Amino acid sequence: MTLSPAMAERSRVTWLQCCQVAKKRLPVLRWLPKYSLQWLQFDFVAGLTVGLTVVPQALAYAAVAGLPVQYGLYSSFVGPFVYCLLGTSKDVTLGPTAIMSLLVSSYAFHDPSYAILLAFLSGCVQLAMGLLQLGFLLDFISYPVINGFTSAAAVTIGFNQVKTLLGLQNIPREFVFQVYYTFRRIGETSLLQGLSLYPMQTLQSCTCRMQNPLTVMNAIMARPSDVGSELPPASVLPFGNMGLYFFLLVARNALVVLFAGLVAYSFQLTGSQPFTLTGTIPQGLPPFQPPPLSKVTPNGTISFGEMVQDMAAGLAVVPLIGLLETVAIAKAFGSQNNYQIDPNQELLAMGLTNLLGSFISSYPVTGSFGRTAVNAQTGVCTPAGGLITGALVLLSLAYLTSLFYYIPKAALAAVIICAVAPMFDARIFRTLWRVKRLDLVPLCVTFLLCFWEVQYGILAGVLVSGILLLHSLARPQIKVLERESLIIQPASGLYFPTIEFLRDFVHKQALSGSHLRNVILDCTHVSSIDYTVVLGLSELLLEFQHRRLSLIFTGLQAPILKVLLAANLEGFCKFPSLKDAGG
Repeated sequence: MTLSPAMAERSRVTWLQCCQVAKKRLPVLRWLPKYSLQWLQFDFVAGLTVGLTVVPQALAYAAVAGLPVQYGLYSSFVGPFVYCLLGTSKDVTLGPTAIMSLLVSSYAFHDPSYAILLAFLSGCVQLAMGLLQLGFLLDFISYPVINGFTSAAAVTIGFNQVKTLLGLQNIPREFVFQVYYTFRRIGETSLLQGLSLYPMQTLQSCTCRMQNPLTVMNAIMARPSDVGSELPPASVLPFGNMGLYFFLLVARNALVVLFAGLVAYSFQLTGSQPFTLTGTIPQGLPPFQPPPLSKVTPNGTISFGEMVQDMAAGLAVVPLIGLLETVAIAKAFGSQNNYQIDPNQELLAMGLTNLLGSFISSYPVTGSFGRTAVNAQTGVCTPAGGLITGALVLLSLAYLTSLFYYIPKAALAAVIICAVAPMFDARIFRTLWRVKRLDLVPLCVTFLLCFWEVQYGILAGVLVSGILLLHSLARPQIKVLERESLIIQPASGLYFPTIEFLRDFVHKQALSGSHLRNVILDCTHVSSIDYTVVLGLSELLLEFQHRRLSLIFTGLQAPILKVLLAANLEGFCKFPSLKDAGG
């Protein structure tokens, strides 16, 4: 059957539309047809390098989450595979992070069942947010709130590892009590437990005072164009990209863990073991099974509804912070490397990662600042580098878990401390004091309350930022010019919280006392109004008429003029400009 030209054209248009939709929802279709052998070489090196970073960090972050260390590895390989298909940034790597592990510790109660269910529900929420195009919610979290949260998280996570580093037992989880009992029982410290920190410090010195890649976090949020300055250009590294200098930088965590493990194994051969070891880790991949929708305990069965109720605020905080971390770094590295990202597509990638990850015992994951910086610096060309990273994690689970037995917990604690230390940004307090002191309020509120409960700190910070924003909307700047008539010029839009302030201002300037004035209301900078404002202006017009004065409007934009004309205000008088109004 031969199609008519019109039908053929419609079929062609439909096919093109389907291809566009497919490329939007499956970004892999954009770069895969152009993939080359040269790209493969760069992606392989980048994926291998990130893999050397993710394995020791995954073991360490599982401890932050309060879970057995194998769950860190379970959470590290699904993200790279899914992001390869759905991600819009060539640099971003998904996996366990310090901040997300802290949140899991707070909302999963150190219970793997809760952590896996939290990943499943977070994935569902993130998928829904992506499908509903809700990525704009990130805009309501200001930088001071973000910085206050990350700084508090750095202090909390870092100090939480001090007890492990010093070999102290039975220290409470609550931060205040943790600090108190750590210092109170400092005399029980096992000094040998902390020896594994020294190789980390020595190795970092060997990298010529290079900062941990997680330092990129603050640069990302503040000045995206400066991110590249945190790490030296790959082209100037001695011995090439994979030379000794660069290898020490990106693989130092793996080297420290390896060195500490060898030391612990040497003690084991002598029959004396002063370190607390990681212990036995199950070998092989986790079983593929649905996330637990209930939990059996000695006291009975905890239903799905009860588990959801227990996690409560975590079902909002965890997906939102996941969105925050991933989209922030994707935007920053996209700006640095001159490509665009789609926040809603990033939500879909992250949501599907958490959803699928929950079927292989993963806890919630998000974009990693540090590993993304390493990925970009090693010259990754496409998200395909994540395939190598994921494969390396799978190989570790299959063949290396028996070697992880000898890793001292103090070595993992050292990895965490060195990773989160740069996240604490003390300079922001001085910067805000110099730039805008009022922004110190949400910063300090978030920072302090996060030591109590993370969700309260973030919520309070957002609330304070919102109040400051509403105050600026309700009290806009108003410019006054003294001419034949009094010219009053609002500096921004007029909304219902603003109208009473504007009326009081006009009363004070033109209708109070014995010196009454005609007023020209210059609306050049007013781009929107609402019905409450219309009512307020109507009452103001009546007051001027009652005193036999004029209130003239100028510079009205078309949408504003349309609203005011539709309201049919009594005594309404307008001119195109101040010059036409005699101002």
